[in-house]
Amino acid sequence: MKSKLDVHGLNSYYGGAHILNNVHLKANASEVVALLGRNGAGKSTTFASLVGLVERCKGSIIFDDQEISDKPTHEIIRLGLGYVPEDRRIFTDLTVEENLLVGKQDERDGVRGWTEEMLFTLFPNLAEMRHRPGGQMSGGEQQMLTIARTLMGNPSMVLLDEPSEGLSPKIVEEMANAILEMKKHGLSIIISEQNLHFARLISDRAYIIEKGEIRYEGTMADLDKNDEIKNAYLAV
Repeated sequence: MKSKLDVHGLNSYYGGAHILNNVHLKANASEVVALLGRNGAGKSTTFASLVGLVERCKGSIIFDDQEISDKPTHEIIRLGLGYVPEDRRIFTDLTVEENLLVGKQDERDGVRGWTEEMLFTLFPNLAEMRHRPGGQMSGGEQQMLTIARTLMGNPSMVLLDEPSEGLSPKIVEEMANAILEMKKHGLSIIISEQNLHFARLISDRAYIIEKGEIRYEGTMADLDKNDEIKNAYLAV
């Protein structure tokens, strides 16, 4: 199967600190991949490195057959790699609809485009508050808005950083359903997560990162059977 994203030998630094050490990662078309690990394991740094937000970064990042490790963030996003950061970064003074318009890009070849109405179907909560300012929404609603705004850019792959963090069980279930619908739409998705239960609901394969190194890769079904790995790298 042709890879959508293929990462080899990714090393990232903050100042003199070596954060990622030869990270490898692969995602195929229309696949959900989980990057699992404890707090501080290197998940968010991995995502930031993939989209060019880490100044000192070495390694190969192939996205849609293009080397993107040397490209600036805005070019990477325009190529179709969407990024939903953990801290959401919505525009609190803008309404839901205005936030969506900020993220709008033209459709790209070979990728099914998204419209506002499609996104309101994907996230019914947003449809009910399309004229509400982002600052007057709950954390879960803001998370949905951030994902919807990213989808307005018509990406072919989306990186979701800790999408279930701080959400109620009901919203977590709605988020899982939305991600599965995104996969049906043809998107490739990588999530970073500490919540193994959430990852299990949606993911085909998993990687585990610990202290900036990949310690495990395999199917989610195989990980579920491997108590030794889960206890070593995921237990709190």
